[in-house]
Amino acid sequence: MTLSKSFPSQVRANSGRPVLESTPMEVWQGLSASIVDHIASDWAATAKKYAQGRQEHYFSAEFLMGRALLNNLSNLGLVDHARDILSNYGLDLSVILEEEPDAALGNGGLGRLAACFLDSCATLDLPVTGYGILYRYGLFKQLFDNGFQTEHPDPWMEEGYPFVIRREELSRIVEYADLSVRAVPYDMPITGYGTPNVGTLRLWRAEPIEEFDYDAFNSQRFTDAIVDRERTNDISRVLYPNDTTYEGKVLRVRQQYFFCSASLQSILDNYVEQHGKDLHGFAKYNAIQLNDTHPVLAIPELMRLLMDEHGMGWEDAWEEVSQTFAYTNHTVLAEALETWDMGIFDRIFPRIAEIVREIDRRFRVDMSERGLDHATIDYMAPVSGNTVRMAWIACYASYSINGVAALHTEIIKRETLKEWHAIWPERFNNKTNGVTPRRWLKQCNPRLADLLDEVTGSDEWVTDLSVLGRFTDAANDEVLERLAQIKYENKVDFVRWVREREGIDIDPTAIFDVQIKRLHEYKRQLLNAFYILDLYFRLKENPQLDLPKRVFIFGAKAAPGYIRAKAIIKLINAIADVVNNDEDINGRIKVVFVHNYNVSPAEHIIPAADVSEQISTAGKEASGTSNMKFMMNGALTLGTLDGANVEILDAVGPQNAYIFGATEDELPELRRHYDPRWHYENVPGLRRVIDALTDGTLSDNGSGWFHDLRGSLMEFGYEPADVYYVLGDFADYRETKDRMAADYADTRAWAAKAWVNITQSGRFSSDRTIRDYATEVWKIQPSPIA
Repeated sequence: MTLSKSFPSQVRANSGRPVLESTPMEVWQGLSASIVDHIASDWAATAKKYAQGRQEHYFSAEFLMGRALLNNLSNLGLVDHARDILSNYGLDLSVILEEEPDAALGNGGLGRLAACFLDSCATLDLPVTGYGILYRYGLFKQLFDNGFQTEHPDPWMEEGYPFVIRREELSRIVEYADLSVRAVPYDMPITGYGTPNVGTLRLWRAEPIEEFDYDAFNSQRFTDAIVDRERTNDISRVLYPNDTTYEGKVLRVRQQYFFCSASLQSILDNYVEQHGKDLHGFAKYNAIQLNDTHPVLAIPELMRLLMDEHGMGWEDAWEEVSQTFAYTNHTVLAEALETWDMGIFDRIFPRIAEIVREIDRRFRVDMSERGLDHATIDYMAPVSGNTVRMAWIACYASYSINGVAALHTEIIKRETLKEWHAIWPERFNNKTNGVTPRRWLKQCNPRLADLLDEVTGSDEWVTDLSVLGRFTDAANDEVLERLAQIKYENKVDFVRWVREREGIDIDPTAIFDVQIKRLHEYKRQLLNAFYILDLYFRLKENPQLDLPKRVFIFGAKAAPGYIRAKAIIKLINAIADVVNNDEDINGRIKVVFVHNYNVSPAEHIIPAADVSEQISTAGKEASGTSNMKFMMNGALTLGTLDGANVEILDAVGPQNAYIFGATEDELPELRRHYDPRWHYENVPGLRRVIDALTDGTLSDNGSGWFHDLRGSLMEFGYEPADVYYVLGDFADYRETKDRMAADYADTRAWAAKAWVNITQSGRFSSDRTIRDYATEVWKIQPSPIA
């Protein structure tokens, strides 16, 4: 059935009414269901073909997918067709698209990276399936109350979501010592660009074995009738539940085991169906990528399944396991690597605890035989005291360990995982992150996409972004003028969007300076806030300063239990209150904190950005992915030599980016005698910025949070003071940012810098990253269905 015929039928089936009598939400649901109908045969054919050969399985606790309808229409080449169909009913596609909620299945870069990877795998016809959890509420919906972040449920599926298909018949049982849970898979189709292949993201939902204890209810034990049901539902209720309490930690571990066990059962069942009951060939047909440490419980769980359910001995099972798993590390901080109390394992899955202890015992014997000393063995051991070290299990059991940027990989080899690298250097490799140019350029910035089509003569760049590199020198006056006009028009669109969403008016001729990412101290939103406050004081002191208009745009969520991160959010909002409402400033600077930042707001913000803030303390950011999205859209990087910024600088040259701050190799010596108070007393303007936290200039509404922020920077009782070198880098940051703002006045030169960034962004496509994974780690080949 064609899309034009399927659409009205799907709307009627969903709403029980004709199209013209249905709500916009019902129209969105009908159009979305029509797309699923359109791809159903190809989706089934793809799954069948992938099941027969070698496959890669991508395990991740989060997949930040964003809205699906426009992405699928774009990949399938159906945007204009869908627009025409709707226009026949007097409907506007852009209005209908806004009805879709964001699939709230992720938090930041880790989850969005996983989503980009699935897009690239589908586009490249690679046999890859993603596995995660179908969170009912996702992370949380962020609102501001008096500038404070407040967290609210985000029930994104309450009105139905046609792009997740329940597969009741493929349910699995996950057993805990105190609870049996039914894992029900919901499959999401992942369309590729220009290919009939359709990949799959399988998301597991936890449901009780028995929906309701009717006998308990009839016996007037009403609470007993629902308690196990609610404990089960908790498993897939919320992404990253607050784990500052013991019970919160227990729930996090339950979640991780839940989707790992269900996914592995599914994968093993497929192997038996395709290749027989002898599991000794399992690793020949299956690779599993662990996206960070959240899915590492898959290692002891696969051991359990192979031994207890399929009769293997330990040695044979370990042989399969150690040839199946590959591990992606996402942090340089050894102390930040995931650990759990062994008591949690004993409590909820004693058999897994037993296997983990045996892995630890055998590891210690292995390392002793290799001649390692006792202290090194104890440091590297999977279990130490009563603590399970998930990264160490991953390093021991995986055949591949990769970092996500060149600098990050060198740091983990040299520092974070140096003991592992010393024993198994061949396991280590770099896979610099990438982002999909389909969503993050073609879809979110159609004006720029059209220009690139014209300049390059085709849309080949959409699936091979490196093509743009041939056209760096094509930036004549006409191209640069059009590029500047495109940026301005994107900014006008953003001005309209932010007025409607945030209730604030901004000037599209101003510099749009953007920092959107997870709120964490090492990402240094605080440094950016201090610059804004300093700029405000400078303008107050000298209103005649010849400075360009600036709009500082933030978007970030802080983990509910991360008080200092939430204090930084409050601080930025407090600065916005002061700056935006000061008539003396007269709109020369504005601060906008976009609430509930996720994929959809990013799609509005990134095409409009002039400056991309990537200002983490050098050596702390594994890679970053927003830096790549901004680069593709012609924003210039203002950042430290950290993560993928190093490779961006290499791609564009120092004249086309703004780099500042202490480098990763300089910081150890600088910290040796670092006294943040010296900077407070000697860097012009810094004292009044720091003092503004507590002198009444800014209000934290009596929370004491700003006093704590000041103390964390200035007082050595906080051990150590200013751990992320905010004050140490402030002067260089200010000078570099002022220089950047001055350069913006030369419109043609700025556009030329932007063009270099756009055309040199090819190495940061997720297609390149996935090709590297496919050939060097997963050993899989494209498997087209047509």
